[in-house]
Amino acid sequence: MRFLVDAQLPPALARRLEAWGHVAEHVVDLGMAEVPDHRIREYAAAVGAVIVTKDEDFAVWRVLHG
Repeated sequence: MRFLVDAQLPPALARRLEAWGHVAEHVVDLGMAEVPDHRIREYAAAVGAVIVTKDEDFAVWRVLHG
């Protein structure tokens, strides 16, 4: 499985997911720490990643936009 870890969570989480055999990236590693949420969603969709976040805005957007 592929994961994209959002800025509110530590980069170490991405490393842990990788240690468990997954592909994982942190937005800081991608230079995306300050980009708007829609850019993070677009990137995750393009690479087939699940977003791991504490940001409630992602869940609200998902409910409203499917």
